Amino acid sequence: MYDSDPAARPDFWGKTRKTAMTTTFADLGLSEPILQALIELGYEEPTPVQAQAIALLLAGSDLIAQAQTGTGKTAAFALPIIERLAPGARAGRAPQALVMTPTRELAVQVAEAFHTYGRHRGVVALPVYGGQPIERQLGALKRGVDVVVGTPGRLLDHMRRGTLDLSALRTVILDEADEMFAMGFVEDIGSILDATPAERQTALFSATMPGPVARLASAYLREPARVTVGVAGGSVPQIRQICYEVGGRDKFEALARVLDYEQPTSAIVFCRTKLEVDSLGDRLVGRAYPAETLHGDLSQVQRDRVMQRFRAGQAEILVATDVAARGLDVEQISHVINYDIPHDPENYVHRIGRTGRAGRTGCAITLVTPRERRGLQNIARATG
Repeated sequence: MYDSDPAARPDFWGKTRKTAMTTTFADLGLSEPILQALIELGYEEPTPVQAQAIALLLAGSDLIAQAQTGTGKTAAFALPIIERLAPGARAGRAPQALVMTPTRELAVQVAEAFHTYGRHRGVVALPVYGGQPIERQLGALKRGVDVVVGTPGRLLDHMRRGTLDLSALRTVILDEADEMFAMGFVEDIGSILDATPAERQTALFSATMPGPVARLASAYLREPARVTVGVAGGSVPQIRQICYEVGGRDKFEALARVLDYEQPTSAIVFCRTKLEVDSLGDRLVGRAYPAETLHGDLSQVQRDRVMQRFRAGQAEILVATDVAARGLDVEQISHVINYDIPHDPENYVHRIGRTGRAGRTGCAITLVTPRERRGLQNIARATG
Protein backbone atom coordinates (compact mmCIF):
# COMPACT_ATOMS: atom_id res chain seq x y z
CA MET A 1 0.00 0.00 0.00
CA TYR A 2 1.21 3.50 -0.84
CA ASP A 3 -1.49 5.43 1.03
CA SER A 4 0.86 6.11 3.94
CA ASP A 5 2.76 8.48 1.69
CA PRO A 6 0.51 10.37 -0.74
CA ALA A 7 3.53 11.47 -2.79
CA ALA A 8 4.59 7.88 -3.42
CA ARG A 9 2.90 5.82 -6.09
CA PRO A 10 3.94 3.01 -8.46
CA ASP A 11 5.18 4.08 -11.87
CA PHE A 12 4.46 2.25 -15.15
CA TRP A 13 7.03 -0.45 -14.34
CA GLY A 14 5.75 -1.02 -10.78
CA LYS A 15 8.47 0.95 -8.98
CA THR A 16 7.61 3.53 -6.34
CA ARG A 17 8.52 7.10 -7.05
CA LYS A 18 8.09 10.57 -5.62
CA THR A 19 5.90 12.60 -7.94
CA ALA A 20 7.52 15.83 -6.80
CA MET A 21 10.93 14.59 -7.88
CA THR A 22 10.16 13.42 -11.42
CA THR A 23 9.68 14.97 -14.85
CA THR A 24 6.38 14.19 -16.58
CA PHE A 25 5.58 14.12 -20.29
CA ALA A 26 3.45 17.23 -19.75
CA ASP A 27 6.50 19.02 -18.32
CA LEU A 28 8.29 18.43 -21.64
CA GLY A 29 5.77 20.56 -23.54
CA LEU A 30 3.85 17.83 -25.36
CA SER A 31 0.31 18.70 -26.42
CA GLU A 32 -2.91 17.16 -25.14
CA PRO A 33 -3.52 14.72 -28.06
CA ILE A 34 -0.08 13.16 -27.56
CA LEU A 35 -0.43 13.10 -23.77
CA GLN A 36 -3.78 11.33 -24.16
CA ALA A 37 -2.19 8.65 -26.34
CA LEU A 38 0.56 8.13 -23.77
CA ILE A 39 -1.99 7.79 -20.96
CA GLU A 40 -3.86 5.17 -22.98
CA LEU A 41 -0.58 3.28 -23.44
CA GLY A 42 0.06 3.38 -19.69
CA TYR A 43 3.11 5.67 -19.85
CA GLU A 44 3.46 7.73 -16.67
CA GLU A 45 6.88 9.33 -16.90
CA PRO A 46 9.64 9.59 -19.51
CA THR A 47 12.75 7.44 -19.43
CA PRO A 48 16.07 9.31 -19.05
CA VAL A 49 16.77 9.43 -22.79
CA GLN A 50 13.21 10.64 -23.47
CA ALA A 51 13.39 13.32 -20.78
CA GLN A 52 16.54 14.78 -22.33
CA ALA A 53 16.04 14.19 -26.06
CA ILE A 54 12.40 15.31 -26.36
CA ALA A 55 13.11 18.76 -24.95
CA LEU A 56 16.14 19.25 -27.21
CA LEU A 57 14.35 18.09 -30.36
CA LEU A 58 11.30 20.25 -29.60
CA ALA A 59 13.68 23.21 -29.32
CA GLY A 60 14.93 22.48 -32.84
CA SER A 61 18.45 21.28 -31.97
CA ASP A 62 20.37 18.69 -33.91
CA LEU A 63 21.12 15.77 -31.61
CA ILE A 64 23.52 12.89 -31.01
CA ALA A 65 22.00 10.41 -28.57
CA GLN A 66 23.98 7.42 -27.36
CA ALA A 67 21.71 4.99 -25.54
CA GLN A 68 21.37 1.24 -25.27
CA THR A 69 18.45 -0.64 -26.76
CA GLY A 70 15.42 -0.80 -24.50
CA THR A 71 15.80 2.73 -23.16
CA GLY A 72 12.81 4.17 -25.02
CA LYS A 73 14.61 5.95 -27.83
CA THR A 74 11.83 5.47 -30.41
CA ALA A 75 9.48 7.64 -28.37
CA ALA A 76 12.39 10.03 -27.74
CA PHE A 77 12.39 11.06 -31.41
CA ALA A 78 8.84 10.12 -32.48
CA LEU A 79 7.01 12.29 -29.94
CA PRO A 80 8.76 15.58 -30.83
CA ILE A 81 8.39 14.84 -34.54
CA ILE A 82 4.63 14.34 -34.11
CA GLU A 83 4.41 17.50 -32.00
CA ARG A 84 6.14 19.58 -34.70
CA LEU A 85 4.20 18.26 -37.72
CA ALA A 86 2.67 21.14 -39.65
CA PRO A 87 -1.14 20.91 -39.87
CA GLY A 88 -2.95 20.89 -43.18
CA ALA A 89 -4.34 18.69 -45.92
CA ARG A 90 -2.26 15.56 -46.50
CA ALA A 91 -3.42 14.52 -49.97
CA GLY A 92 -0.37 14.27 -52.19
CA ARG A 93 1.77 16.10 -49.65
CA ALA A 94 5.45 15.26 -49.30
CA PRO A 95 6.60 13.77 -45.95
CA GLN A 96 7.82 16.12 -43.24
CA ALA A 97 10.03 13.58 -41.45
CA LEU A 98 12.30 10.74 -42.51
CA VAL A 99 13.61 7.96 -40.26
CA MET A 100 16.36 5.64 -41.54
CA THR A 101 16.65 2.19 -39.95
CA PRO A 102 19.00 -0.75 -40.59
CA THR A 103 16.35 -3.48 -40.93
CA ARG A 104 12.90 -4.10 -42.30
CA GLU A 105 11.64 -5.22 -38.90
CA LEU A 106 12.73 -2.02 -37.22
CA ALA A 107 11.20 0.10 -40.00
CA VAL A 108 7.82 -1.57 -39.45
CA GLN A 109 8.03 -1.22 -35.66
CA VAL A 110 9.00 2.46 -35.76
CA ALA A 111 6.20 3.24 -38.24
CA GLU A 112 3.73 1.46 -35.95
CA ALA A 113 5.01 3.54 -33.01
CA PHE A 114 4.33 6.77 -34.93
CA HIS A 115 0.81 5.58 -35.67
CA THR A 116 0.20 4.69 -32.02
CA TYR A 117 1.66 7.86 -30.50
CA GLY A 118 -0.02 10.07 -33.10
CA ARG A 119 -3.40 8.36 -33.15
CA HIS A 120 -5.26 11.45 -31.91
CA ARG A 121 -3.60 13.65 -34.49
CA GLY A 122 -4.23 11.32 -37.42
CA VAL A 123 -0.52 10.83 -38.13
CA VAL A 124 0.23 8.68 -41.18
CA ALA A 125 3.62 6.90 -41.19
CA LEU A 126 4.76 4.65 -44.01
CA PRO A 127 7.35 1.87 -43.62
CA VAL A 128 9.47 1.54 -46.76
CA TYR A 129 11.66 -1.56 -47.16
CA GLY A 130 12.72 -4.26 -49.57
CA GLY A 131 10.79 -7.51 -49.71
CA GLN A 132 7.42 -5.76 -49.92
CA PRO A 133 5.79 -5.07 -53.30
CA ILE A 134 6.83 -1.55 -54.23
CA GLU A 135 3.40 -0.79 -55.73
CA ARG A 136 1.89 -0.71 -52.25
CA GLN A 137 4.45 1.87 -51.17
CA LEU A 138 3.96 3.90 -54.35
CA GLY A 139 0.22 4.17 -53.72
CA ALA A 140 0.71 5.34 -50.14
CA LEU A 141 3.31 7.94 -51.15
CA LYS A 142 0.98 9.26 -53.83
CA ARG A 143 -1.83 9.65 -51.31
CA GLY A 144 0.49 11.55 -48.97
CA VAL A 145 2.14 10.64 -45.66
CA ASP A 146 3.55 12.58 -42.72
CA VAL A 147 6.51 10.34 -41.91
CA VAL A 148 8.52 7.85 -43.97
CA VAL A 149 10.47 5.15 -42.11
CA GLY A 150 12.73 3.05 -44.26
CA THR A 151 15.89 1.14 -44.94
CA PRO A 152 18.53 3.05 -46.93
CA GLY A 153 18.43 0.74 -49.96
CA ARG A 154 14.70 1.02 -50.58
CA LEU A 155 14.72 4.76 -49.83
CA LEU A 156 17.34 5.23 -52.55
CA ASP A 157 15.25 3.12 -54.91
CA HIS A 158 12.28 5.47 -54.45
CA MET A 159 14.50 8.52 -54.87
CA ARG A 160 15.84 7.20 -58.19
CA ARG A 161 12.30 6.49 -59.37
CA GLY A 162 11.27 10.02 -58.39
CA THR A 163 8.53 8.67 -56.11
CA LEU A 164 9.92 10.02 -52.82
CA ASP A 165 9.86 13.80 -52.51
CA LEU A 166 12.27 15.00 -49.82
CA SER A 167 11.79 18.72 -50.42
CA ALA A 168 9.45 19.25 -47.45
CA LEU A 169 11.51 17.37 -44.89
CA ARG A 170 11.91 19.15 -41.56
CA THR A 171 13.50 16.31 -39.56
CA VAL A 172 15.78 13.37 -40.39
CA ILE A 173 16.50 10.61 -37.86
CA LEU A 174 19.28 8.03 -38.13
CA ASP A 175 18.13 5.17 -35.90
CA GLU A 176 20.64 2.46 -34.87
CA ALA A 177 23.33 4.37 -36.79
CA ASP A 178 26.15 2.03 -35.76
CA GLU A 179 24.25 -0.98 -37.11
CA MET A 180 23.58 0.75 -40.43
CA PHE A 181 27.31 1.36 -40.78
CA ALA A 182 28.09 -2.25 -39.84
CA MET A 183 25.72 -3.39 -42.61
CA GLY A 184 27.53 -1.28 -45.21
CA PHE A 185 24.99 1.53 -45.68
CA VAL A 186 27.46 4.39 -45.25
CA GLU A 187 27.41 5.56 -48.90
CA ASP A 188 23.63 5.18 -49.14
CA ILE A 189 23.10 7.26 -46.01
CA GLY A 190 25.34 10.00 -47.36
CA SER A 191 23.49 10.05 -50.69
CA ILE A 192 20.13 10.36 -48.93
CA LEU A 193 21.28 13.12 -46.58
CA ASP A 194 22.81 15.05 -49.49
CA ALA A 195 19.36 15.10 -51.14
CA THR A 196 17.55 16.53 -48.09
CA PRO A 197 17.00 20.24 -47.39
CA ALA A 198 20.02 21.96 -45.85
CA GLU A 199 17.91 23.56 -43.11
CA ARG A 200 16.61 20.22 -41.81
CA GLN A 201 16.91 19.08 -38.20
CA THR A 202 19.04 15.92 -37.93
CA ALA A 203 19.29 13.50 -35.02
CA LEU A 204 21.46 10.41 -34.69
CA PHE A 205 20.65 7.60 -32.25
CA SER A 206 23.21 4.86 -31.65
CA ALA A 207 24.08 2.32 -28.96
CA THR A 208 27.79 2.70 -29.68
CA MET A 209 29.80 5.49 -31.28
CA PRO A 210 32.49 3.98 -33.54
CA GLY A 211 34.67 6.25 -35.70
CA PRO A 212 32.53 6.15 -38.88
CA VAL A 213 29.43 7.18 -36.96
CA ALA A 214 31.28 10.07 -35.30
CA ARG A 215 32.59 11.23 -38.69
CA LEU A 216 29.10 11.13 -40.20
CA ALA A 217 27.78 13.22 -37.32
CA SER A 218 30.56 15.74 -37.82
CA ALA A 219 29.79 16.01 -41.53
CA TYR A 220 25.99 16.29 -41.43
CA LEU A 221 24.90 17.60 -38.01
CA ARG A 222 25.08 21.27 -37.03
CA GLU A 223 26.35 21.98 -33.51
CA PRO A 224 24.47 18.97 -32.16
CA ALA A 225 23.43 18.63 -28.54
CA ARG A 226 24.56 15.38 -26.93
CA VAL A 227 22.68 12.91 -24.76
CA THR A 228 24.38 9.87 -23.26
CA VAL A 229 22.30 7.42 -21.25
CA GLY A 230 23.15 4.04 -19.79
CA VAL A 231 26.37 3.37 -21.73
CA ALA A 232 28.94 3.49 -18.92
CA GLY A 233 30.89 0.25 -18.97
CA GLY A 234 29.17 -0.76 -22.18
CA SER A 235 26.55 -3.09 -20.69
CA VAL A 236 23.20 -2.72 -19.00
CA PRO A 237 23.05 -3.07 -15.18
CA GLN A 238 19.63 -4.75 -14.95
CA ILE A 239 20.86 -7.70 -17.01
CA ARG A 240 22.28 -10.66 -15.09
CA GLN A 241 25.27 -11.85 -17.16
CA ILE A 242 26.53 -15.44 -16.80
CA CYS A 243 29.21 -17.43 -18.61
CA TYR A 244 29.58 -21.23 -18.72
CA GLU A 245 32.69 -22.87 -20.14
CA VAL A 246 31.78 -26.05 -22.01
CA GLY A 247 33.44 -28.53 -24.32
CA GLY A 248 32.73 -28.06 -28.01
CA ARG A 249 30.98 -31.43 -28.32
CA ASP A 250 28.94 -30.78 -25.18
CA LYS A 251 27.53 -27.41 -26.18
CA PHE A 252 24.08 -28.61 -27.22
CA GLU A 253 23.62 -30.65 -24.06
CA ALA A 254 24.77 -27.64 -22.03
CA LEU A 255 22.18 -25.47 -23.79
CA ALA A 256 19.45 -28.01 -23.04
CA ARG A 257 20.41 -28.03 -19.36
CA VAL A 258 20.43 -24.23 -19.24
CA LEU A 259 16.94 -24.10 -20.79
CA ASP A 260 15.63 -26.71 -18.36
CA TYR A 261 17.14 -24.94 -15.35
CA GLU A 262 16.32 -21.34 -16.30
CA GLN A 263 12.90 -22.12 -17.81
CA PRO A 264 12.81 -18.89 -19.87
CA THR A 265 9.42 -17.47 -20.74
CA SER A 266 10.88 -16.08 -23.98
CA ALA A 267 14.48 -16.48 -25.17
CA ILE A 268 16.69 -15.65 -28.14
CA VAL A 269 19.56 -18.07 -28.80
CA PHE A 270 22.26 -16.52 -31.00
CA CYS A 271 24.40 -18.47 -33.46
CA ARG A 272 27.05 -17.21 -35.88
CA THR A 273 25.83 -18.77 -39.14
CA LYS A 274 22.58 -19.56 -40.91
CA LEU A 275 23.51 -23.25 -41.10
CA GLU A 276 24.04 -23.37 -37.35
CA VAL A 277 20.71 -21.65 -36.77
CA ASP A 278 18.83 -24.21 -38.87
CA SER A 279 20.70 -27.15 -37.34
CA LEU A 280 20.23 -25.99 -33.75
CA GLY A 281 16.56 -25.15 -34.37
CA ASP A 282 15.93 -28.68 -35.71
CA ARG A 283 17.69 -30.26 -32.71
CA LEU A 284 15.68 -28.18 -30.24
CA VAL A 285 12.38 -29.04 -31.94
CA GLY A 286 13.48 -32.70 -31.88
CA ARG A 287 13.84 -32.39 -28.10
CA ALA A 288 10.30 -30.92 -27.88
CA TYR A 289 11.45 -27.33 -27.22
CA PRO A 290 9.06 -24.82 -28.86
CA ALA A 291 11.61 -23.13 -31.13
CA GLU A 292 11.58 -21.03 -34.32
CA THR A 293 14.52 -19.92 -36.48
CA LEU A 294 15.35 -16.53 -37.98
CA HIS A 295 18.12 -15.54 -40.41
CA GLY A 296 18.71 -13.53 -43.56
CA ASP A 297 17.77 -16.28 -46.04
CA LEU A 298 14.13 -16.26 -44.97
CA SER A 299 11.68 -14.29 -47.06
CA GLN A 300 9.87 -11.33 -45.55
CA VAL A 301 6.67 -13.37 -45.30
CA GLN A 302 8.54 -16.15 -43.47
CA ARG A 303 10.23 -13.68 -41.10
CA ASP A 304 6.92 -12.00 -40.30
CA ARG A 305 5.34 -15.38 -39.57
CA VAL A 306 8.21 -16.38 -37.27
CA MET A 307 8.06 -13.10 -35.35
CA GLN A 308 4.27 -13.30 -35.04
CA ARG A 309 4.57 -16.75 -33.45
CA PHE A 310 7.38 -15.59 -31.15
CA ARG A 311 5.55 -12.47 -29.99
CA ALA A 312 2.35 -14.47 -29.41
CA GLY A 313 4.20 -16.94 -27.20
CA GLN A 314 3.56 -19.86 -29.55
CA ALA A 315 7.34 -20.29 -29.75
CA GLU A 316 9.30 -19.67 -26.54
CA ILE A 317 12.71 -19.88 -28.19
CA LEU A 318 13.97 -17.93 -31.21
CA VAL A 319 17.23 -19.26 -32.69
CA ALA A 320 18.79 -16.48 -34.76
CA THR A 321 21.86 -14.98 -36.35
CA ASP A 322 22.84 -11.40 -35.54
CA VAL A 323 20.09 -10.22 -37.88
CA ALA A 324 17.99 -10.39 -34.68
CA ALA A 325 20.53 -8.59 -32.48
CA ARG A 326 19.09 -5.25 -33.57
CA GLY A 327 15.81 -4.02 -34.87
CA LEU A 328 13.45 -6.47 -33.16
CA ASP A 329 11.18 -4.89 -30.58
CA VAL A 330 9.97 -7.69 -28.30
CA GLU A 331 9.67 -6.29 -24.80
CA GLN A 332 9.17 -9.49 -22.80
CA ILE A 333 12.35 -11.44 -23.65
CA SER A 334 13.51 -12.99 -20.39
CA HIS A 335 16.78 -14.55 -21.63
CA VAL A 336 19.44 -14.08 -24.28
CA ILE A 337 21.75 -17.05 -24.81
CA ASN A 338 24.96 -16.73 -26.80
CA TYR A 339 25.31 -20.26 -28.17
CA ASP A 340 28.26 -18.91 -30.13
CA ILE A 341 30.30 -16.06 -28.68
CA PRO A 342 29.96 -12.91 -30.82
CA HIS A 343 32.91 -11.72 -32.91
CA ASP A 344 33.28 -8.39 -31.11
CA PRO A 345 32.18 -6.62 -27.92
CA GLU A 346 29.75 -4.33 -29.76
CA ASN A 347 27.76 -7.33 -31.00
CA TYR A 348 27.69 -8.68 -27.46
CA VAL A 349 26.16 -5.43 -26.19
CA HIS A 350 23.63 -5.43 -29.02
CA ARG A 351 22.66 -9.05 -28.39
CA ILE A 352 22.13 -8.80 -24.65
CA GLY A 353 20.21 -5.57 -25.17
CA ARG A 354 17.30 -7.72 -26.37
CA THR A 355 16.53 -8.54 -22.72
CA GLY A 356 16.17 -6.31 -19.67
CA ARG A 357 14.29 -3.73 -21.74
CA ALA A 358 12.49 -0.65 -20.45
CA GLY A 359 13.41 -1.11 -16.81
CA ARG A 360 12.78 -4.85 -16.60
CA THR A 361 15.36 -7.37 -15.46
CA GLY A 362 16.84 -9.93 -17.82
CA CYS A 363 19.43 -12.66 -18.09
CA ALA A 364 22.24 -13.09 -20.65
CA ILE A 365 24.03 -16.47 -20.74
CA THR A 366 27.12 -17.15 -22.84
CA LEU A 367 28.43 -20.64 -23.63
CA VAL A 368 32.19 -20.52 -24.21
CA THR A 369 34.50 -23.28 -25.43
CA PRO A 370 38.19 -23.28 -24.40
CA ARG A 371 39.10 -21.88 -27.83
CA GLU A 372 36.83 -18.90 -27.25
CA ARG A 373 38.35 -17.77 -23.96
CA ARG A 374 40.29 -14.95 -25.62
CA GLY A 375 37.13 -13.58 -27.19
CA LEU A 376 35.42 -13.66 -23.82
CA GLN A 377 38.31 -11.76 -22.25
CA ASN A 378 38.03 -9.08 -24.95
CA ILE A 379 34.31 -8.70 -24.22
CA ALA A 380 34.93 -8.50 -20.48
CA ARG A 381 37.54 -5.76 -20.90
CA ALA A 382 35.37 -3.75 -23.27
CA THR A 383 32.13 -3.96 -21.27
CA GLY A 384 33.54 -3.90 -17.75
